Amino acid sequence: MKKVIFMCMIAAMFFACKSASSTASTEATTLSTKLDRPSQVAIKGNWVLTNVSYPGSEYIKVNSFDLADSKCFIGSTWNFISNNNKGSMALTAPSCTGFNSPIVWSINNQGMFVLKILDAGIKAKKVRDGYLLKVAGLTDNSFQLIDNINVGGQIKDVTYQFQRAN
Repeated sequence: MKKVIFMCMIAAMFFACKSASSTASTEATTLSTKLDRPSQVAIKGNWVLTNVSYPGSEYIKVNSFDLADSKCFIGSTWNFISNNNKGSMALTAPSCTGFNSPIVWSINNQGMFVLKILDAGIKAKKVRDGYLLKVAGLTDNSFQLIDNINVGGQIKDVTYQFQRAN
């Protein structure tokens, strides 16, 4: 019974998510809701976002996850708990406004990272907005999340580089 409820919650969370980019939001309805458990277990733990890169970064600013400039995410700490798909993230860059929030996340069997950033006291099922990012380069100590943005009618990749925290 618990497995059925859990799978229904994951399915509801997945279909309630949208990407920051227009192309990924249309893909969200066609993606599978089956989870990639080995990948989820691989990123379990504490991570630091060490770099954000994208073409034209010296000329354009990207507002990552509708929260802050992408450069404010450098040095942010992330915690991923794989057995319940919860965690947290904290922005701590000195020149940016601090931010701390619980998250709900999963990786589906198509390699897409599903992320919801929660407000304090709000349950994931009440949050309708989320993000789809591609998981790449997953090793024991690093991985990337790749988002798509529209710049002047062209789709560009924004790569978030994570390193395992000590």
